[in-house]
Amino acid sequence: MIPWLGRSPAFPAIETALAAPNGLLAAGGDLSPERLLSAYRQGIFPWYAPGEPILWWSPNPRMVLFPQQLHVSRSLQKVLRHRPYEVRFDSAFAEVMAGCANSARPGQNGTWISPDMIAAYCRLHALGWAHSAECWMDGELVGGLYGVAIGRMFYGESMFARRPDASKIAFVHLVRWLDAHGFAMIDCQMHTDHLARFGASEIDRALFLQQLATLIEYPSAPMRWHYAETALPALSNAPSPP
Repeated sequence: MIPWLGRSPAFPAIETALAAPNGLLAAGGDLSPERLLSAYRQGIFPWYAPGEPILWWSPNPRMVLFPQQLHVSRSLQKVLRHRPYEVRFDSAFAEVMAGCANSARPGQNGTWISPDMIAAYCRLHALGWAHSAECWMDGELVGGLYGVAIGRMFYGESMFARRPDASKIAFVHLVRWLDAHGFAMIDCQMHTDHLARFGASEIDRALFLQQLATLIEYPSAPMRWHYAETALPALSNAPSPP
């Protein structure tokens, strides 16, 4: 059994999360900005299917990407240099969430990004906590991703692509921007081969929480992230320690 959350934004101790399913911590509560921000500050995130109660997770190990360890394949570097595109931040947040919600994913029936989730994260966006990175081609939004930023910590949530490599383009621009602005860790939540190819890896939850506690204490970036780029210089894959 897991605890059922009431009106209080408090969560149970992370150490009480289940091992199977990995990281399930609590159920219930709401998606208010106060509760969501409290969750992210403690390394907790919501993930549940429509029709289920809200489920809260903190898996162990934790998949993270240290921005300085971003790996970009040679083929993607070529795309970044030569394919015509524009990357923007925070210009179409709701549309990015809708794109993620409507994106078909192998092994998944439907989406966890419900209308309630979209409304909740749009509220966070309006308050300056949630952000989108978008790839535009020929004036059309063709891919992107969204997440939450607290201090120098970025929590990635979901991405989508309507054209080949569109989400990858937005992702690489975002990671490089985060690195340039002092962000030291990106939460990828759970392992995927896709993120592992970019250099993400699993670390023990205790280490994740230790670093998280430091990073969220930095002043937060501006409410709106202004960015519009059409190219990246040649990228080095030589990793630096976080």
